[in-house]
Amino acid sequence: MPPSEARSAAAYVRRELTERLGGTRLAHGDVRVHATPRRLIAVVTEVAAREPDHERTVKGPKVGAPEKAVAGFARSQGVPVETLETAEVGGVPHLVVRRPEVGRAAPAVLADVLAKVVGGLRSAKNMRWNDPQLSFTRPIRWLVALWGDEVVPLAVSSLLAGRETRVLRTAERPVLAVASAETFMETLAVNGVVADAEDRRELIVTGAQDLVWDTGRIDVAGEAALIDQITYLVEQPTPLLGTFDERYLELPAAVLTTVMRKHQRYLPVRAADGTLLPMFVTVANGPVDVELVRAGNEAVLRARYEDAAFFYRADRQTPLAAMRDKLGQLTFTDKLGSMADRAGRIAALAAELAPRPSATLERAAQLVKVDLGSQLVTEMTSLAGVMARDYARNAGETEAVAQAVYEAELPRSAGDDLPASLPGALLSLADRLDLVAGLAATVGLPTGSSDPFAVRRAVLGLLAVHRAHPELSGVDLTAGLAAAGALQPVDVPAAVLADAGAFLAGRLEQVLTEEGHPVDRVRAVLPHAGRPAFADLLLAQLGRLIADPGFRALAEAIQRARRIVPDGTAAGYDPALLKEPAEVSLHETVRAVRAGLPADTDLSGFTALAGPLTTPVTVFFDEVFVMADDPALRAARLGLLATVRDLGAGLLDWPQLRL
Repeated sequence: MPPSEARSAAAYVRRELTERLGGTRLAHGDVRVHATPRRLIAVVTEVAAREPDHERTVKGPKVGAPEKAVAGFARSQGVPVETLETAEVGGVPHLVVRRPEVGRAAPAVLADVLAKVVGGLRSAKNMRWNDPQLSFTRPIRWLVALWGDEVVPLAVSSLLAGRETRVLRTAERPVLAVASAETFMETLAVNGVVADAEDRRELIVTGAQDLVWDTGRIDVAGEAALIDQITYLVEQPTPLLGTFDERYLELPAAVLTTVMRKHQRYLPVRAADGTLLPMFVTVANGPVDVELVRAGNEAVLRARYEDAAFFYRADRQTPLAAMRDKLGQLTFTDKLGSMADRAGRIAALAAELAPRPSATLERAAQLVKVDLGSQLVTEMTSLAGVMARDYARNAGETEAVAQAVYEAELPRSAGDDLPASLPGALLSLADRLDLVAGLAATVGLPTGSSDPFAVRRAVLGLLAVHRAHPELSGVDLTAGLAAAGALQPVDVPAAVLADAGAFLAGRLEQVLTEEGHPVDRVRAVLPHAGRPAFADLLLAQLGRLIADPGFRALAEAIQRARRIVPDGTAAGYDPALLKEPAEVSLHETVRAVRAGLPADTDLSGFTALAGPLTTPVTVFFDEVFVMADDPALRAARLGLLATVRDLGAGLLDWPQLRL
């Protein structure tokens, strides 16, 4: 199984087995699941011999139901009417029948449960073989199901469970009989299969480090994703050290490591300062002829590096303008035009988002996506941006322009680096806004776990880049989506833009909540989902102010005004109608606060300016009867409170705060 599917399949088996066993009366202990490339292993401890006997209650009509209904129920259960009993179901008396049920033996229970678990196995990409009732990422070839030393009578479609399992293909006896459930894991281990993924990972890491300890090191943290992949590609990790010609070190390090990681699943070896050494570690599966396997892997890597070197030399001799011209021959999508069209939209949108003109941004925008027209990136698309920077430097562009073109592609995945420069951040935002607006209008936003066009990743990238650049807090991503929509070659209706904005807000809420922020505060700042950097600022200020009695009193005063004012009441009133000292005092305070309140204030600034409202609001509610008999006076008082209500309306969603 591919690594990601092995992990998801193991999670499925653990979840389904736990839930389905929980739906029986069979006592059992822990459920552990292991996954390797060839097998899924579920180990359930302390399984009882049988279910306890049980009395099942069959619910009938309510007490007092018509005689025909009662007689029909008794007849359906095969009992005389006079034997029916009475019991409360949901607090209502019903006629019931008590039926004793003998507990099933463990093998019978397990057979039923496991059949459903195995039959429900699915993956992102399923295949069918000569068993039409089964569908999984790989053919299911054999089943082993044991309770103690007894075979569980499990049948799934045409497959019958037994006690024979397969071990390493290179083993002297590749098929073995397992004596009992208790010895199953031991049988695998003795025959070289390392079932536990953590154990395999440890063998890979320690084995690789032992091979290079005197010459270099393995960047275990930096290669964590690759190590995880390898962990699920082997059952008995056997690390091997290989080398390549030093002349290939003239290629960019990103090219060398991409070939190693993406194509061959090799671990790069680095010097103490992080530079690459002409070595790699590959991981074989089980005992192998070390010299033969090493030579084969070195030959494959040499061929790939020769191809990469050829493409790299050719690309560096190609003018950037010629590369850019090739973008017109690359289709982005049928409805959204070519990559040249997309690059043009990104350039226009970045200029629109920019808080001020920038020569670096202008030139970098002309080169965005340029390396997609290169031979090397055509072969290895993950190098997009990396090679754009290299080719821009080679062509004599400034370092700032080269860096911005590289940063336009960031972040490429969760946890990746973010653009450090403002031009790079603007291009990154424009890239993702264009993608989200265009795909939302043509293929729709992702639902569930399906996201074939990586729209969710693009939105998360938007949020991450904006949050990393507080100087862009004035850039509204919701407005950016509208601007991106206007540049598309297809119509992007307002409803689509609204859905995209809601999708962005939902992702921000999820991200902030996962970071540990209280849900009420996150929802209070969500009106600024289009400006996530500003939402971050408000959250930080809320964290400090929530314990401040002055802020709490102000928030409670605003909430009190909000609660009493009917929905739809406009903020506005005739001050001449206000005569009571308390309402005049509140009016004067409101007028002073409104006059001093800037349009772009943050929460700290608002609290400092609006703090004087607290006492007049409290006195107003203590001394003034809001719902006066005089309609004009009542409207003036409600309008005054509506003005208080709206003072911070654009800053927080105040009703969400739990004070």
